[in-house]
Amino acid sequence: MPEKNAASGAPQPGGEEPNVRKLDARSLRGLAHPLRIRLLSSLRRNGPATASQLAEQLGESSGATSYHLRQLAAHGFVEDAPEHGKGRERWWKAAHDGTAFDESLLQDEDPATRGAAELFLHEIANIHAQEMNAWLGTAEGWPQEWRRGSDISDFTLRLTAEQAIELIQKMHDLVNDYRDLPESEGTESVRVHTHAFPRREGA
Repeated sequence: MPEKNAASGAPQPGGEEPNVRKLDARSLRGLAHPLRIRLLSSLRRNGPATASQLAEQLGESSGATSYHLRQLAAHGFVEDAPEHGKGRERWWKAAHDGTAFDESLLQDEDPATRGAAELFLHEIANIHAQEMNAWLGTAEGWPQEWRRGSDISDFTLRLTAEQAIELIQKMHDLVNDYRDLPESEGTESVRVHTHAFPRREGA
């Protein structure tokens, strides 16, 4: 089964390949908590932060963010960012640029792993929906060229499973081509979501 690149962070400068963590059963169970996934997503997109800063951003208590950051660190998803620390508070950064999810985890013999896989995918879908809603709520404040540079589209195609896999890979390859572009005046961070899934007729 193909891997999915989920919860990816900022593009890498100079055409560098992103450092992607492939999930296995153990690391998936360490990550599969809604707050941990949101903490990791924030660190990847926004850069290093303290537990207090993340708590304010995510509407959580600093005790909760601190605990779950330590759990993420225990599983190798985040690490200390001492170059940012100027006081007593601990700074954290993401250890990888993105996460690769293997579909086989959904068929793992351990029900705990299958449950963690389902939770992980549902939380990624929730994050995508939240990001889209945030854009719609703030789009009015962006210049017209950025309004034209956004897109909300959907398509229904008749494909075999093999053709769907080919389409997904081509979309990923196209997006990755844009990682190599040099930054220029007017560059902004752009989030690109891809969703492709079969549905029953009439559903």
